Amino acid sequence: MRILMVSDVSFPRVNGVSTSIATFRQSLAELGHDSVLIAPAYGGRTAVPEADVIRVPARPVPRDPEDRLMSARAVRALAPRLAAQGFDVVHVHTPFVAHYAGIALARALGLPVVETYHTFFEEYLHHYVPLLPRVATRYLARRLSVSQCRDVAALVVPSAQMLATLRGYGVAARAEVLPTGIDLARFRGGDGARFRAAHGIPPGRPVLVHISRVAHEKNIDFVLEAVARVRARVPDVLLVIAGEGPALGHVRRRAAALGLDGSVLFVGYLARDGALLDCYRAGDLFVFASRTETQGLVLLEALALGVPVVSTAVMGTADVLRDAKGAVIAPDEVGGFADTVAGVLADPARRARLAAAAPADAAGWSAPAMARRLATLYHSVAANHAAPGYSGRRQEEAPGDADRVAASDA
Repeated sequence: MRILMVSDVSFPRVNGVSTSIATFRQSLAELGHDSVLIAPAYGGRTAVPEADVIRVPARPVPRDPEDRLMSARAVRALAPRLAAQGFDVVHVHTPFVAHYAGIALARALGLPVVETYHTFFEEYLHHYVPLLPRVATRYLARRLSVSQCRDVAALVVPSAQMLATLRGYGVAARAEVLPTGIDLARFRGGDGARFRAAHGIPPGRPVLVHISRVAHEKNIDFVLEAVARVRARVPDVLLVIAGEGPALGHVRRRAAALGLDGSVLFVGYLARDGALLDCYRAGDLFVFASRTETQGLVLLEALALGVPVVSTAVMGTADVLRDAKGAVIAPDEVGGFADTVAGVLADPARRARLAAAAPADAAGWSAPAMARRLATLYHSVAANHAAPGYSGRRQEEAPGDADRVAASDA
């Protein structure tokens, strides 16, 4: 198979979508499937030519300077250049310019479209359109999702909960519950002692680690409020926050307002093949409380490295944590979350059991297994597109056995 991917984000922009794209592309290549990615240019950081990546002119996004808005015209103009390259499927990863320009490009090339629904926009959009009431942004997010999903031959949805939500909206498109896998070989080792020494953290100090994009939808305020309560029982507890994003200033101010100066350490983005692994391993626990994750890759990364997890289980994180032996599901309420964290910190034997069990939890989410399932979906969509009588328009199927089987596999 030869796949043309289109996305509004990719590395060097660090987030879960970028990670998902990179992981799937690598695993698909190992299975013999070629892909080309169309993505925004990020100025000097993407000035060097990259193999099988087409960078499109883009401008900064208001209120979110890390992101870029691609030129839709520039994407559509690629059609003549791509027509002779033998693509079988277009895979769209994001619902902004990439969706509309990707659909137009697919039509020009006569190809079917697969789209991944990476983000729970109903609980996301109001952070970025603050002038509209939340009820309005939810309505808009739902209507937009239904409209866009009508354009595609098949959806990839990272969790059963997210698919159930889409079905509740009225989305009827063919769908596969298919989470992003984890490259287990990349999440081994790590030196927590080295990270602690580099940041002046005493070896015996209790450390909580949170790694994510620092954005409002990640619910970091909740984690800070819980840490403020944990500190009443564990006075020397330290929360390490790794990542950057549009809410960084807000999160810093909130930590100060809670009197957490000296109890929160911000370390920014870390190199994924070195310092990030050390950061994970420096933690006695990995803590997480996002309510908008369609999957929650950071949970799998922590588990793969043998770091016990304490997290709420909402949307995609519920799938990751459902049968996990290396994690503790905490209440989605500050007091209960704080009690859970403090209780696990106070029980070294329990933490050791969780740490020992954690890598086996992650092993069930291997990247090659997920890539094989994605390749099977590509083959099916391409075969349907080529079948006699195919109309060239979207497919819509009532939810049924395909959804249930896919969800049970996730």
